[in-house]
Amino acid sequence: MTETEATLARAREGDEEAFRELTEPHRRELQLHCYRILGSLQDAEDAVQETLLAAWRGLRGFEGRASLRAWLYRIATNRCLNVLRDRGRRPPEVPAMPDPPEPTHRIEPTWLEPYPDVLLEALADTAPGPEARYETREAVGLAFVTALQHLPPRQRAALVLRDVLGFRAAEVAEMLDSSQAAVKAALQRARATIEQRLPASGREQAPLPHSARERELVALFAAAVEHGDIEAALSLLTNDARLTMPPQPLEYQGRDAIAAFLYHRAELRGTPLRVAPTQANTQPALGCYLPDAHAPIARPYGLLVLTLEGDAIATITWFADTAVFPHFRLPPTLPSAAPAPRQR
Repeated sequence: MTETEATLARAREGDEEAFRELTEPHRRELQLHCYRILGSLQDAEDAVQETLLAAWRGLRGFEGRASLRAWLYRIATNRCLNVLRDRGRRPPEVPAMPDPPEPTHRIEPTWLEPYPDVLLEALADTAPGPEARYETREAVGLAFVTALQHLPPRQRAALVLRDVLGFRAAEVAEMLDSSQAAVKAALQRARATIEQRLPASGREQAPLPHSARERELVALFAAAVEHGDIEAALSLLTNDARLTMPPQPLEYQGRDAIAAFLYHRAELRGTPLRVAPTQANTQPALGCYLPDAHAPIARPYGLLVLTLEGDAIATITWFADTAVFPHFRLPPTLPSAAPAPRQR
């Protein structure tokens, strides 16, 4: 009997420590899997908790025909499909937005949260299977995860299991209680939709992650935000840059449209934001804080994620939910006063 088999035997007899020893190495990758399908970090964590509880209760029925990892993925995937089914029955309401400028486009609401890069550190040694079609960085990027949210649930699950994680078609069919022919058909439809929704990628021409040029570009944008210099921020954008705010069904494209929106928001706030750098979905991001009118601090206000293309910013994605700040290890407050601009 191998050490793993011995641990599994102890877990089947009710040894909780043995169960944790078996499942803990998979916990973070299961969370990322659930995030891709659900688009929400909190929903993903809830799904993982339900997965582990179901696995604990059903461990005696685990016969070992598939690996323990594949078995856990099967449970997690089906938990996610249940969440999506319930969500479809009771779709959440899009929060009201006070008098926004007319957008360039009205789009479908996308229920999406950012994913902290600090949580990806534990996955450095977890590589997708040899049949995966996407590299990890691309499969965590906002554009890809956003595109996933527009797929029907089972297509979404099939594509993630097969093309992101690299499970074999037979394994995917078993996880989804389906046939290989049905999985193949679902994949064909899902791949066509993803390719249609993904923008022409410019990330390969963007500065390398954490490079001096990326840091310089993000620092310039952060300074423009903190000093309320909207023109300086606009000068860092591509000509056809986009600004979106999931789940708001609004998209602003081009510098003029984005300028109108930014000036409108600045007027409503009445004061520039403070920012703290972070990383989300393998992209540079800024935690934004609004100065308190009655105290010398700035409080969490939202998160900006920047998609770089070439030597400029191609997409700004704004997330208003500040509940994600602790996951990014962002401070609970910042001093309200921004540093003085450097003299040129």
